[in-house]
Amino acid sequence: MSSTGGSKRHSNVSTAGDSKRSSSVVNIEEEEEENSEHIHYEHLPESQLPTGLKRHDSLDLESAKITGHHGHHDTKDWGVILRLAFQSIGVVYGDIGTSPLYVFSSTFTDGIKHEDDILGVLSLIFYTITIIPVLKYVIIVLRANDNGDGGTFALYSKLCRYAKVGLIPSEQPEDREVSNFQLELPNEGNTIAKKVKKYLENSNFAKFSLLFAAMLGTSMVIGDGVLTPSISVLSAVSGLKEATDAMTEGRIVIISVIILITLFMVQRFGTDRVGYSFAPIICLWFSLISGIGVYNFIKFDPSVIKAINPKYIIDYFKRNGKDGWISLGGVVLAITGTEAMFADLGHFTVKSIQISMGCVVYPALVTAYSGQASWLRKNMDQVADTFYKSAPDALYWPVFVVAVMAAIIASQAMISGTFSIIKQSLSLGCFPRVQVLHTSAKYEGQVYIPEMNYLLMIGCVLVTVSFRTTENIGHAYGIAVIFAETLTSGFMVLIMLVIWKTNILLVILFVLVISSTEYIYLSSVLYKFADGGFLPFSFAIVLMFIMCTWNYVYRAKYNYELDHKVSQEAIKDIVTDTNIKRMEGLAIFYSELAHGIPPIFKHYVDNIPALHSVIVFVSIKSLPVSRVAPEERFLFRRVKPKDLYVFRCVVRYGYTDVRNEKESFERILVQNLKNFIEYEYGTEPQHGRVADEDVVKLDQAWRRGSVHLVGEHEIVSRLGSSIGKKFLIDYAYSFMQKNLKQSYTVFEIPHKKMLKVGMTYEL
Repeated sequence: MSSTGGSKRHSNVSTAGDSKRSSSVVNIEEEEEENSEHIHYEHLPESQLPTGLKRHDSLDLESAKITGHHGHHDTKDWGVILRLAFQSIGVVYGDIGTSPLYVFSSTFTDGIKHEDDILGVLSLIFYTITIIPVLKYVIIVLRANDNGDGGTFALYSKLCRYAKVGLIPSEQPEDREVSNFQLELPNEGNTIAKKVKKYLENSNFAKFSLLFAAMLGTSMVIGDGVLTPSISVLSAVSGLKEATDAMTEGRIVIISVIILITLFMVQRFGTDRVGYSFAPIICLWFSLISGIGVYNFIKFDPSVIKAINPKYIIDYFKRNGKDGWISLGGVVLAITGTEAMFADLGHFTVKSIQISMGCVVYPALVTAYSGQASWLRKNMDQVADTFYKSAPDALYWPVFVVAVMAAIIASQAMISGTFSIIKQSLSLGCFPRVQVLHTSAKYEGQVYIPEMNYLLMIGCVLVTVSFRTTENIGHAYGIAVIFAETLTSGFMVLIMLVIWKTNILLVILFVLVISSTEYIYLSSVLYKFADGGFLPFSFAIVLMFIMCTWNYVYRAKYNYELDHKVSQEAIKDIVTDTNIKRMEGLAIFYSELAHGIPPIFKHYVDNIPALHSVIVFVSIKSLPVSRVAPEERFLFRRVKPKDLYVFRCVVRYGYTDVRNEKESFERILVQNLKNFIEYEYGTEPQHGRVADEDVVKLDQAWRRGSVHLVGEHEIVSRLGSSIGKKFLIDYAYSFMQKNLKQSYTVFEIPHKKMLKVGMTYEL
């Protein structure tokens, strides 16, 4: 169907950054009185309410509290926990598990100058793995999960729910009634917690800083998604140098590029089998490196066990001074992939991650590094190829094959994690619309994003070809890893203070032990900024510009629609106007506006003076929660008078929810609307009207045909805007909007039923 002309609609209302209207919370009561009648159902006992439509809220009916929709996250079945622990080995630990391939060679880039330097570095590795992956993540950070999900946005959404620091403009009071919106909090009061919360809620700078930090963390993870495949595959393939002298650096790079391109080309087939089917390979990998570690430990120098004494760390820095501090950039690579323990939590449980880390991964890594240190004590001049040279000759080929497979699996896990975090950013209005394909019916978190897949592939190939060695890539890799972890620590301090109300002494201890350790490592990797460390910052700057631009215009557009929403009087005039023909059928208007009727409705009527017999205004919004249960997803409101047959609907999703249900969105919407009508008539006197009449009218309209009306907005800066604002809106945002996926593809609306309504917003 052809779309209407895109006539301009002028506005003098300031938006986004300079708007007088708050972009965080809008007073819904004013909107409710204007567009809808307030319906009360408290007088009915809850037992009489239909399933999924219990109790009352300000838009329609609050959905009932539910339990058990988080799958295995709260399971106490040890059989399930142990199975998940085994599966997590293949998904979570490929990255940190392949670190022994390059840690010692990246640390001693100029060779080993003193025999005890090996003990100093081993001691650093041991305590770094103990403090950050085990103490910080396994014991503390995993507890901060968001209803079973982890990652930067999980921490941010948790803060948004407890304190009003979110910048999502469509926030409504009834959102807090979603079953997993509420947080279980300590009962005791805390003066510091109240002060910090008050500051966060009253400071726009704090709100924007938190959103900026969440975006920056996301950008660093995406940068990690470029660097992990490059360094993992390159380090594994470099083992071919031990097999033949003909294997030059150039040939190793070519083989690595071929493997990387193949890896990215098969992404479209889905990733659900990779982690779960290949957990045995990662287990075999850990068995090999720990077995070789024990062998080398016994054969060469068992005295390296002395490294458990932190005195060797102090001696190491005394001997090496500035060089020792610089070498921390290599040591930090021992904890690459640590963030994955938290980011991939949604597929597992806290206990399963803790068991797999404590019982398999941690012992295997400690024995592997100890064995390499023992071997190095007798072979100090061969540190550049520590991993493969320290392996017994008889095991060379098995180790090489498993190492390449482990590197591919580690890369796969990071790529999948990158797709997932982009999906979360997309849901919260912080990333341009891209095509998100769900590759697994069994595992809802498994997604594939074609545009990002090819960009990641190009990035990996360019990094591999340009840097050529793991040492050079390691400079960039270390910054991406430790920067993301310091941001997580910052969020954790706020969560401990504001939400958990942790004793201030324990918070200070966390900062002194964990945060200070991370900042020392960060200072070291930043020293190598010019030698490759600039790469993740380059990625971050580009991604942050894209994300900030999209979020800025997203909020500005929402505020424009809010300031130009159609009033109740205008709705009545339009629907009852004799010059506007009413025809049989169902019309569904899509909009992001959750606080009224969008201006595009009046614009449509001005151009096409015809309306369908039943009209539904659908607003799609994302909540700062990981999931919204299906029975809590739809909120309806009938616009009065009732014989207009005009309804409003807000469809709510969490940031990990799958939107492409097997059943069509249209059918689900109509069924829920029927349930609402039946429930509405069951709770109010209707003066002779019965629910069946309205349900029949809705059903007839639906059967006569439906049309989906979506806005195709042209976003331009208004006259008099600053040069910066014009560049962001007219050029940067316009370019992204024209080259990325349109909003109507979210619900896969059939083109035969879709009508695009053109309209220009001047922001």
